[in-house]
Amino acid sequence: MSDLGGMRASDAEREAVVERLREASVDGRLTLAELTERTEAAYLAQTHAELGQLTADLPGGAPAPAYRPPATGGGGGGGKVRKWIVAVMGDAKRQGSWRIDQEIGAVCVMGDVTLDLREAEVRTNAIDIVATCVMGDIKIIVPDGVDVELSGMTIMGDKKVQVVEAPPNQNAPVVRVRAYVVMGDVKIIGDSRARPIKRGWFAWSEWWQERRAEAYHDLHHGLGHDARHGLRHGLRHDPLQALGEARDAYREMRRDARESHREMRREVRETRREARDAWRDARDGYPPEPPAPPQSPRR
Repeated sequence: MSDLGGMRASDAEREAVVERLREASVDGRLTLAELTERTEAAYLAQTHAELGQLTADLPGGAPAPAYRPPATGGGGGGGKVRKWIVAVMGDAKRQGSWRIDQEIGAVCVMGDVTLDLREAEVRTNAIDIVATCVMGDIKIIVPDGVDVELSGMTIMGDKKVQVVEAPPNQNAPVVRVRAYVVMGDVKIIGDSRARPIKRGWFAWSEWWQERRAEAYHDLHHGLGHDARHGLRHGLRHDPLQALGEARDAYREMRRDARESHREMRREVRETRREARDAWRDARDGYPPEPPAPPQSPRR
C-alpha cells in the first residue's frame, strides 16, 4: 500500500481528481475557497497518496445523484433567471455561507454592494455576475487562484482585477463578470487584499503550503535580479505616476459630484416643501391680505 501511495501521479490522474472536486462543489460539498485550494493542491501533488488526501473526505465510487442544478430558462422563458442584489443610496452585502445556483445581478446607484464568494456553495461550473454601477462601488471578493474574466463598458469610471490567478493550463474555478459602470468602481479582489476567512486545516495543507511557496519563489527568482530591479524602478516612471495622480484627482472629483448631487436634491426638496406650504397658505386665505392703502381724492 505504501508503495502504491508513493507512486508518482500523472497529469491525467491530477485532472481526474480536479474533475471529482468540481463535481463535489456542484453537489454542495465544497465551498468556492475549498474548491480553489484543493484544485491548486491537486496540480501541485506529486504522488497518489497526496492526491488521495484531497478526496479522502468525499464520497467515493459513483457520484451521488441527489442534486441536479436547476434549469436557467425560467420555466420556458427566454431569459436567464438571476439572483438580484441591489443598493440604491445605501449598502448591500452578501457574505458567509450562501448558495450560488444561478447568475447574479448586482446593481448599485449611489451606493455600495459587496459580494464575498469565498464561502459560497457554487452549484454551477462557473460563476456569472452582471454588475451595473452608477455613481457607486461594487466589490467582489474571491479566493486567490481562480480565473477571473472581466468584460463590459466603463464611462468615467473604473473596473479592475486584483487577484492572484491560477497558472496557465490549469482547470481552475472561473468567475465571469460583465461590468457596466458610469462614474463608479467595480473591483474584484482576492484573499491577499481582503480580510481573511477561517480555513480548515487538513493533512495536505502543510505540503501544499510548502509547494506553493516554492512555486512562487521559483517564479520570483526566475525573473532575475536585473529584471526585478528594472521592473521595480520602471513602475516609478513619471507617466505611471501622472496616471495615478490623474485617477486620484478623478475620484476626488467624483466624490465632489456625489456630494453636489446630494446637496442639490436637498435644496430641491426644501424648495418643494416651501412651495407646498405657500400654496396651502394661499388656499386657506392665510395670512390675510393687507388692506389697500387709502387713495387721495381726485381733483
